[in-house]
Amino acid sequence: MEVQSLQHCSQQTIDGLLGSVSLYKQIYTMDPQQFEVLLHYSQLVQARPGEVLIEAGQIDTWLYFLLKGQLAVYAGGKSIKKVNSITPGEIFGDMAILLDLPRSATVIADVRVKTNVILRTDFSVFGEPKDFGCICLPVKLLFYRTMVHNLRWKLEVYRSLFPQYRLSMDHRKIRLYAGPRDTLEELLSLDEQARGLAEMLFIWNSKLTNDDIDSE
Repeated sequence: MEVQSLQHCSQQTIDGLLGSVSLYKQIYTMDPQQFEVLLHYSQLVQARPGEVLIEAGQIDTWLYFLLKGQLAVYAGGKSIKKVNSITPGEIFGDMAILLDLPRSATVIADVRVKTNVILRTDFSVFGEPKDFGCICLPVKLLFYRTMVHNLRWKLEVYRSLFPQYRLSMDHRKIRLYAGPRDTLEELLSLDEQARGLAEMLFIWNSKLTNDDIDSE
């Protein structure tokens, strides 16, 4: 697996990444200095077929964006099995960060895909929601809106696959923010939403891994 700091990438490479990750493109347009800060905390990862990107049980603060290729997600206790696939454009790794937990699954570059390119950012640079020492409020809002949208989308996928399961509609009970936008109040609400949704996703993943859904 080849890991390269984004600070050492050519401008052409960085410009190419901007086209793949709309979140970073927005940040670059909004605040180039904040973009440079994120570059300092980001890496470009190229994984060959079968290489392990994330291992269950490890502890880290990386947030991942798949740019090219396909990744396979494996989980389980005594019997490890494939539970999901990750395709370009998806964000992953957010659940463990939000819940401050070890990684719950192993992510491996799909053996059928020759080239897998991943962008990862060390989320520790964000600090606590009210800490604006490194990352400003507008950029934090962009990241948290993206994570909330991503988590809701994953839960909607599960709901569509298992509509009769007792948890299928619970994520819709987590209230959307209805106050003034672009405020600290919105950020705190997004943080609360993200953690609540991540907890639900963790439960879903546990049930899927243990084949408990059909029995409920």
